[in-house]
This record gives sequence, C-alpha cells and structure tokens, in this order.
Amino acid sequence: MLEVTVIEDAEAAAVSLDPIRSRLLAELAAGPASAAMLAGKVGLPRQKVNYHLKTLERHGLVELAGERRKGNVTERMMRATAASYVISPQALAAVQPDPDRFRDQLSARWLLALGARLVRDVGLLVTGATKARKRLATYALDGEVTFASAADRAAFIEELTAGVSALIRKYHDGDAEAGRPHRIVVAVHPTVKPEAAAGAEAVTRTEAVAGPEPVGQPRTAAGPEAAAVIQNDAVAGPEAVQAPADPETTH
Repeated sequence: MLEVTVIEDAEAAAVSLDPIRSRLLAELAAGPASAAMLAGKVGLPRQKVNYHLKTLERHGLVELAGERRKGNVTERMMRATAASYVISPQALAAVQPDPDRFRDQLSARWLLALGARLVRDVGLLVTGATKARKRLATYALDGEVTFASAADRAAFIEELTAGVSALIRKYHDGDAEAGRPHRIVVAVHPTVKPEAAAGAEAVTRTEAVAGPEPVGQPRTAAGPEAAAVIQNDAVAGPEAVQAPADPETTH
C-alpha cells in the first residue's frame, strides 16, 4: 500500500468524494476486509457495500488483497491502494488554478495556486515514474519558525529571497545540453492549529490529505510555517518563487 497517491481522473475523484465510499476507503486503509465485514461497520447491506467496492476497484482506489472461504462462499478481501488520497487539480482541468495568470508574492491565493500546481505536477511525475518503473528524484524541507514580530518576519523573507536567488544564479546552467530543469517553490504561511484541521476533517468526512511525497524535518515549534520543495519539471529554466504569508492573516 502506498502512503499517499494522487487522483488525477475526474470520475475517480467524484467516486472518492462519495461519503460512503470515502468511509470504505478509510476502513480498507486500516486493513483488508470483505463486503460482509464492512457491511456492519458502515450500516449497509452486503450487496450495497459490494457495489461500492466494485466501483472503487474500477477506478483503482481499492484492489484485491486475496480470497478466503467462509462456508460455501468465497469472499473477496479488498484493500485500499493507498493510506490517503490527494485529488489533483488535473481532475478539474478546465478550471484548475494557474499561478502564471497573476504573480503576487504577498497573496495567499497565489500561494494556493502554487500549491495546487505542485500537487498536479508531482502527481503527474509520480504516475510517469511508476509506469516507467523509475525512481523520481525529489526533495522537500518542512519546518516551523516563530517570529517575535512582523519586522522579524519581513527580515526573514528578505534573507530567504536573497539566499535562494543566489543559489539559483550559482547553479543554473541554461546551456547544459543534458541538463534537466527543476522547479523550486518556497512558501511561508501561518501554521494551521491542530484543532482547526481536525474540525475541517470532521466536516468533510474524507481521508484526502494534500501533499507530495515529502522528505523533510519534523516540526519543532509553533508559528508560521516555512517549506521548500524541489521537483523535476519540464518547464524550461529553474524558477524561484517566494510566497510570504498574506499580511492580512499574519502575526
């Protein structure tokens, strides 16, 4: 089972957002189960559970884990294909966010558009790497910092911008024939309180968690969060993006 996978197909996204199917995905992420075993947990007849499982299987969200005999019946044991799922903006291709339409480093909505593109691009890269049976080279850094004042936050952003820009100038080689462009995204935003995140999950009743295969460091303190992500990208030329938190929502 994968830790997280990206749903790119619109129909698969719609299937996963159904409350009953989302509940079934959560149950199957905990371990393999049959329709009969799940029926009592979700309060539905076995036949209806089986129908939902077949729909999830058709879209690659669950898979056969094995079979077992129970009396004269052979039960299909199903399992989730991932512990959690992320719906890519690719599933809403016609209206997916495009950060190139506007560039405002102080806009929380532009940061959101960058994050959506990150999910989409890394999802596509993971899909391609999986089909090619190749390892995808990515890197992510996740941490937290508490600023004593808005002035300290502004100074941090200024130093961060200068440092990342200097690294790009140092290592960028646009003339390298065998070079592969990589996209760099740097973001700073206030940390979401655990109780707020828990409340949102209770409302949506879904198991979808946004995030591309991060390899980073544990959070160490409460405060605005800084994250850096480097990924392979087909876009020509590396790009540095600094997206500080929206002034209206900070400190």
